[in-house]
This record gives sequence, structure tokens and C-alpha cells, in this order.
Amino acid sequence: MDLHVRYEGDDDPDKCTARKLARFDLAELHRSDRATPYGVVLNPHAERALSPADADLAADNALVALDCSWESAGEKQFSLPGEHRALPYLVAANPVNFGRPMQLTTVEAFAAALAVLGEPDHAERIMAKFTWGETFLELNEEPLRRYAACEDSSEIVAIQQEYLDRE
Repeated sequence: MDLHVRYEGDDDPDKCTARKLARFDLAELHRSDRATPYGVVLNPHAERALSPADADLAADNALVALDCSWESAGEKQFSLPGEHRALPYLVAANPVNFGRPMQLTTVEAFAAALAVLGEPDHAERIMAKFTWGETFLELNEEPLRRYAACEDSSEIVAIQQEYLDRE
């Protein structure tokens, strides 16, 4: 599955997970919406949750993330072409947002999506480049396994609700 990033460049370059993925040829950065390929766009504002039903679309096209600061990640930013999907409830392991739900870095979002889409080895490969990468996969092992076993978005949302009810 090809990983593509619509890169805004408004975060600290030293902490930018998308830039690190690109340095290792694990993702391709794009500076404009037009240059970014069509695919499954990871969008926290999307109406549908990402599910295994999206795997073929992502494999045939691309898995796309927007890399920008959380302050500028408003709904208007997600004007990328493609099928927009929201990631279900997961907890961040990155040093800036450790333990916070839904405050994932770009690499965490990609790893989560890959796990849900049935590519756990690819998820492990990209997370291996980060000292805290294994922690993310361990923290979210149960939900990722459960999400990956779902048929569609509605099943994902039902399982997500169980985690939200615990909060």
C-alpha cells in the first residue's frame, strides 16, 4: 500500500513523523492538493470510519494523510480528492501527546490505518523507525485487532463506542 502525505510543513521539522517517513522512502510528501494522489484520505472530520472494506481502494490507489499542526487541522484543510475516512478511537504514544486519545501523529495514523486495512507487518515496519513506535502498537493492540476483524464502518463505530464509554 502506497503512503502519501499532503505536507503543510507547519510543524517542528525535527519532530515531523511524515518527513522521517519520507527520508526512509516509506512515504511520499506532496506540497499541494493537486499533486496529492487520489485514494483513501485519513480525515478526522470524515462521516465514515475507516474499515477493512476500504482495503482494496487504498491498495489500488493510495493511503493519504494530511500532515499539519493540530491547530491548523480544521475541516477546511481536508479538501483532498479521495474517499475520506476517520480513524476509530485510538490512543497516542508519541512523546508530545502520549496517552491522549485521537491525537495521533502522521505515522501513528498510517500505522493504525494499515493495521485496520489488514497490513500489520507494514504498520510495524513504519513504526520501527521511531523509538516509541512499538509502544503505539502495544497500547492499541486490542482495539486494532478488533477493528481489523470488522466487516464495515458500522461495526467499527460500534466497537469504538465501547472504548468511548470507558472514558
